[in-house]
Amino acid sequence: MDGLTLEQIAARLGGELVGDGQAVVQRLRPIATATASHITFLNRDKLRPLLAETAAGAVILPESLRGILPKSGNAIYTRDPYLYYAHLSQWFWQLGQPAFQPGRHHTAQIDPAARVSPDARIEAFAVIEAGAEIAPGVHIGAGCFVGRDAVIGPGCILHPRSSVGWGCRLGARCVLQSGAVIGSDGFGYARDASGAGVKIAQVGIAVLGDDVEVGANSTIDRGALDNTEIGVGVKIDNLVQIAHNVRIGAHTALAGCVGVSGSAEIGAYCFIGGGVGIAGHLSIADGVVIGGMSLVSRSVRQPGMYTGAFPLDTHANWERNAATVRQLHQLRDRIRHLEQYIESLKTEPST
Repeated sequence: MDGLTLEQIAARLGGELVGDGQAVVQRLRPIATATASHITFLNRDKLRPLLAETAAGAVILPESLRGILPKSGNAIYTRDPYLYYAHLSQWFWQLGQPAFQPGRHHTAQIDPAARVSPDARIEAFAVIEAGAEIAPGVHIGAGCFVGRDAVIGPGCILHPRSSVGWGCRLGARCVLQSGAVIGSDGFGYARDASGAGVKIAQVGIAVLGDDVEVGANSTIDRGALDNTEIGVGVKIDNLVQIAHNVRIGAHTALAGCVGVSGSAEIGAYCFIGGGVGIAGHLSIADGVVIGGMSLVSRSVRQPGMYTGAFPLDTHANWERNAATVRQLHQLRDRIRHLEQYIESLKTEPST
């Protein structure tokens, strides 16, 4: 890859360019290890001392540091350097990818009753069942499975060995990482007289909105009766379990190892930290942030940050209570001494 000039970057992504617009950068790199062929960014105050030391060819800086330059003299000032970095990382990634070429590998198994766009790419050993619809620009990786009557929207990418079950629907530009499963059976059983489990047929589907991304080995169950619904722009990390009939609002993000129980409803623009457990049949409002490893056992009606395994509380209250918990053994000893003292007063003769 020949790289990009700073002038090209600023023309496409905006920002105020200072320095040599013809300087070429070939990739992004951390500020501490970048060299003259790299562009980096700074968005945290604790990294500011590195600005005077970095050998990067250019640095993306916040507008608050306008006038401060790295050694190279090249900078792009923008309101949000981290967001700028995100857009630039996509551009560099695209430059490094081979050109998209539609076609079907000869080992792919495509049912004649499937509707596959000639502008889609189907890799080796993929299976596409009858009635499935594959839109233009879709890339289905090696060993993927698309069940009967499933719909894969325009520009979707299914990485190798991901799976979309029967009837499920993906909007435009969805990304499934390897091992992701959309439309597995929900966990539903009744008990007979002997206590044995009797399976409840899961007849709903899973519906993903546009621009949803699902991480490696994450699973989204189909609905039992209604559908499981994942809103536009939702981002799901690796090893996440979404149970049947869950609804997740637009642009919510779930970090690794989150488990969401059946029929829970999560609002839009929420951030759910790693390892969080969410009980079933509860609601979480829009704009809620749940700290990692928390247990959500009741509905959360107001936006804000919440942390803690038991009980869930506002973050500010949780911090105060956590400080008290660290002193519980001292408080216990003081209470015992006070109880002993009170008992001794009861047995002493009155004066």
